[in-house]
Amino acid sequence: MNITLSAEEELIEKAREYAARHQTSLNRMIRDFMRKITGSADLERKADEFAQLAREHAGASDQGFEFNRDEAHERGI
Repeated sequence: MNITLSAEEELIEKAREYAARHQTSLNRMIRDFMRKITGSADLERKADEFAQLAREHAGASDQGFEFNRDEAHERGI
């Protein structure tokens, strides 16, 4: 979906310069801000982090490891 944003020319130019210094676009900055204020950015980041950990550490448990729910609960996992 597309939206139209109205703002002073100077403000938009400063925001574009800021975005360029941070190697992003004004569009991406606004989209990221909307995700942040609606809470979806954190969920997306956590999902990406989980997927990366799963790829990097799949099958990396110690030999003979067995998950014990009660022990995990005691340790606060």
